[in-house]
Amino acid sequence: MSDKPTVLFVCVHNAGRSQMAAGWLRTLAGDAVEVRSAGSLPAEQVNPSAVEAMREVDIDITGQQPKVLTTEAVEASDVVITMGCGDACPVFPGKRYLDWALEDPAGKGVEAVRPIRDEIEGRVRGLLAELQVQPAAGR
Repeated sequence: MSDKPTVLFVCVHNAGRSQMAAGWLRTLAGDAVEVRSAGSLPAEQVNPSAVEAMREVDIDITGQQPKVLTTEAVEASDVVITMGCGDACPVFPGKRYLDWALEDPAGKGVEAVRPIRDEIEGRVRGLLAELQVQPAAGR
């Protein structure tokens, strides 16, 4: 059993917001946090504008694939962060739930995705502070 916290990011398509959040957390936390992401209705691929916006800050999410949200993923997570999945997210007693109201980047160009990316970065940094995890050196 590991002492490191497990964070699950959930949005509808698991193609934009949750993928960017997972990318930020993986980069900033290193191996201090187990990071997962999923969607209630996963898309075919990660949003290309999200991929490009993250590439601009030297975070590569091109290898990620949208995944379906499972009860097991929620059950195995310490913190579940929802981003607009509404009632599709299962709720379990004893889990910590946060809802980040973020604009959906679906169908938007990279110019519109950058502010969403930057807001996600700020929220992930706040989460790290709450989890008492220091950001990786140089980030």
